[in-house]
Amino acid sequence: MKRLKITNDHGFIIRKLQKEERKIKEALLHQRVTAVRLIMEGYLGEEIVSMLNIHRQSMLTYVSLFNDGGFEKLLDKKVPQESTTWKTPFLTAEQQMKLKQMIVTSTPFDERFGMAASWDTRIVRAYLQEHYVISMTRMGVYKMLRRIGLSYTRPTYILAKGNEQQ
Repeated sequence: MKRLKITNDHGFIIRKLQKEERKIKEALLHQRVTAVRLIMEGYLGEEIVSMLNIHRQSMLTYVSLFNDGGFEKLLDKKVPQESTTWKTPFLTAEQQMKLKQMIVTSTPFDERFGMAASWDTRIVRAYLQEHYVISMTRMGVYKMLRRIGLSYTRPTYILAKGNEQQ
């Protein structure tokens, strides 16, 4: 890791950062200020990463935030980071609602999609591949279903002609 530098200290000296660091109660924000202060003190990035037990990319992000916008930007949690941009969903909101409605109201057999009596991620994944030409992992399908308000439970079967006492 190359030596990190604070290119713009925004009027902060090491002692002033230490005072601000003591005031911060939230651990993540405290860690950010500590990382920047240690860089200003001359520590190497590798040393700071091992001392604070953080990822090196986090260290680079903290220094970049401080260099760009100073103390306020370093403490701002709403700052989008380039590496954490959200991917666009595979299905539009309308398609997701249609999928949810279909799963809730029908079975794979009703949709002429196999002999299964209940939906699972494997079947939903194959359905998406066939109808929307979308390839998703089973975990991706699981997470999408959770986002739209569905969760997996084992199907319960009720016998139509059963003795209630047994």
